Amino acid sequence: MKSALDTAIDAAVAAITGPGSQLEVGTATIRGATLPVFSAAPPSMREFFAFFCAVQGPREFLVFGEERYTFADVHGRGLKMAAMLQHRHGIAKGDRVAIAMRNYPEWIIAFIAIMQLGAIAIPMNAWWTAEELDYGLRDSGARLAIVDEERARRISKLKCHTTVLSVRTSAEVAAALGIARVEDELALSPETTWFLPEIAPEDDATIMYTSGSTGSPKGAVSTHRGIVSGAMNYLVAGLALLQLSAQAGVKPADQQVMLLNVPLFHITGSVPVMLVSVAIGRKMIIMHKWDAGEALRLIEKERCTYFVGVPTMSLEMMQHPDRDKYDLSSLVDIASGGAPRPPEHVDRLGKALPGKSPVQGYGLTETNGVGAGNFRDNYLAKPASTGRASPPLVELRIDNGEGPVGAGLPSGTVGEVCIRSACNCRGYWNKPEATLAAFPGEGWFRSGDLGYLDEEGYLFIVDRKKDIIIRGGENISCQEVEAALYAHPAVAEASVFGLPDERLGEIVGAVVYAKPGAALEPDALLDFVARDLAAFKLPARLWMSQEQLPKLGSGKIDKVTLRTHYRAVHAGKA
Repeated sequence: MKSALDTAIDAAVAAITGPGSQLEVGTATIRGATLPVFSAAPPSMREFFAFFCAVQGPREFLVFGEERYTFADVHGRGLKMAAMLQHRHGIAKGDRVAIAMRNYPEWIIAFIAIMQLGAIAIPMNAWWTAEELDYGLRDSGARLAIVDEERARRISKLKCHTTVLSVRTSAEVAAALGIARVEDELALSPETTWFLPEIAPEDDATIMYTSGSTGSPKGAVSTHRGIVSGAMNYLVAGLALLQLSAQAGVKPADQQVMLLNVPLFHITGSVPVMLVSVAIGRKMIIMHKWDAGEALRLIEKERCTYFVGVPTMSLEMMQHPDRDKYDLSSLVDIASGGAPRPPEHVDRLGKALPGKSPVQGYGLTETNGVGAGNFRDNYLAKPASTGRASPPLVELRIDNGEGPVGAGLPSGTVGEVCIRSACNCRGYWNKPEATLAAFPGEGWFRSGDLGYLDEEGYLFIVDRKKDIIIRGGENISCQEVEAALYAHPAVAEASVFGLPDERLGEIVGAVVYAKPGAALEPDALLDFVARDLAAFKLPARLWMSQEQLPKLGSGKIDKVTLRTHYRAVHAGKA
């Protein structure tokens, strides 16, 4: 039976998206599938930014330390950067331009600039090593990269031919690295573009890299329509919740204020956080680096109304010794995404931060972060669920096969979670086989997650089909870590798997069998793999087996048995 909150949400969504409304839903044919879309949606990200930044104009948009920018400021700076990229570097429609930096105002300005030209933005993981950055630049064919100083230092070690422009880098450092600075290039460029190409809804807009079951990250390619649809689908959910709060007598803040504590290079940071903020005129308080104490201080100082992050972040705020010293009364919703929030955290959240509404979302890079959502009382009632399909665009189905997605399995039956919407990416960059497997047609995406739907349509994730670990919201390929271990000459066999962790959700576990007669110390092995892996991918627990690892009938290592055994060891039960 549908809950009272779900009934109210559905009624609010129906009113917001009904005939004649600004967010009216119609249909469109997308890659051969007829799907629901927003009839009056901006046709491209260029129009999206132009329209909403004009509407929000003088309101504050970004706060970074002592720096404050309005929506008009940020959009204007983006247009000037677009002119510079066009005049000074010949960036044109379809060119790939990477953004590799931590959270800075320039990240958003660069994204606006790339969208303005019809080029393709490549948000790169700021935690990547130089070698991983090199892979992303080469795989995408990026003509230019806009980076901060740390990424500039890493990329300067490479032999790639990508032009690099740096932000927040001193003239001395830039000269030493042999790269140009954005501010100097802006001073040498006209302030307006000489030509703007037409951008169609199905033109490519972004390539976002995601780790799957294979060692090499895959670039998920989204169109302008996909990103706009994703942002506006989130917009509808936000407007529905605001409407219900108003009906309950809660006076909304004069301006919604978001603590931006998730990376902009993640899909959560770019679509439901950044783009929805643009659409609703929400101020964003930028955290350059996560720190729970600093988050509490900023929530009080800036009167933040909304917080979203991986479950680790809300847990650290709950447990912070100075939590009660800060006034958190402005905070309304505490959302999590990127990794499952353990059910016991939901109860603890309610006790530690009374009156704050917990929210859980489920989506993937390939779906522009859109999938399912579990809100407020519903989340408290079903804390193990990621919620219902996000209205009005998303359809969820559970399937047990490969290829075309079938009619769906009965409620309660576990299968692969499949998602259909106009928000989905069109495929993987230069990977046709992977694209065919994950995007089998009719608008569907096979998530690689295993789960089931209950009778109310609530999704429960029970396992992953893909061999990945989600550590604090970061996807880690087990195969990639295993490959790094096997690169050591003394390693005969290795297996990598996720171990449960209260703070991070999962951590990397590994078991290794050394070649007979070889001397191999765990610390030395970890030092060895640290040369090739980003720090968050390193095994947190490493066991050395005195015997060969167990095998399946096929001769492959029996990872299920190893994972079960070492999870018990990790928990102190074996």
